[in-house]
Amino acid sequence: MRFLDVKTDYAFKKVFGSAESKPILISFLNALIGFPEGREVTDLTIVDPYQIPMLQGMKDTYVDVKATLADGGQVIVEMQVLNVKGFEQRILYNAAKSYSRQLREGEDYTLLNPVIALTLTDFTLFETDALCSRFLLLEKERFIQYRDDIELIFFELPKFTKDEAQLVTIQDKWLYFVKNAGRLNLVPKALDEVPIREAFAIANTAALSREELEQQERRHDFIRLQRGAQAKAFEDGQAAGEAKVILAVARNLLPMLDDEAITAATGLSLETVERLRTGG
Repeated sequence: MRFLDVKTDYAFKKVFGSAESKPILISFLNALIGFPEGREVTDLTIVDPYQIPMLQGMKDTYVDVKATLADGGQVIVEMQVLNVKGFEQRILYNAAKSYSRQLREGEDYTLLNPVIALTLTDFTLFETDALCSRFLLLEKERFIQYRDDIELIFFELPKFTKDEAQLVTIQDKWLYFVKNAGRLNLVPKALDEVPIREAFAIANTAALSREELEQQERRHDFIRLQRGAQAKAFEDGQAAGEAKVILAVARNLLPMLDDEAITAATGLSLETVERLRTGG
């Protein structure tokens, strides 16, 4: 068997946002969000279920899964594979938009239901060791919670390092599934339970149409190209920064060493050092 790489955004949408994904998404949300006892998700409606036409085009770098819970609360689930400009602002914007769009003109604000934005990233986002980060509106000095109507939850997959033998909780198992499904060729024993087994069935490439397989591969190619472009931009930036440092060192050495000695110390060409000495 081969399975989709669920870290790719559209595969994530297929597994968790298809018409048959309801029990899968319920288990996933309960595991990752950790609702208080007695407030676990028991029912939900998936908004805009997965369809093949959703795969057309490569402009967007994300696809989200939206669900309305039985109590009226809303959850936006996103798998983000690329750390693109404006990503964090978009998460907050989409959560605020979902919150504000609940009311029709003239309706009372008390009808507003909470919104949770649950985001999984395939890159490190925050400079902490924490796998999960949660954000609420808090008073700046005394950390008094304003309301819990908008909550942002982030899971950074690079920080999840457990292997199959270490999977204990249902949260561990779902994170392992998302991070590793694409490299597995069978369902691990530790994940052989109903909702996760059903997720593997949806992710099984044997169940996909030719059109879906082609679109998924196109998406993979797009992500690989984007990551390559990001890596090159980072390397170019580092190289430019290093060049500036070397030039600054060479300028500081001008009063103390001759041109040949500066060339030997910095690796710059003799012509470059001569230009620096003449103010070029």
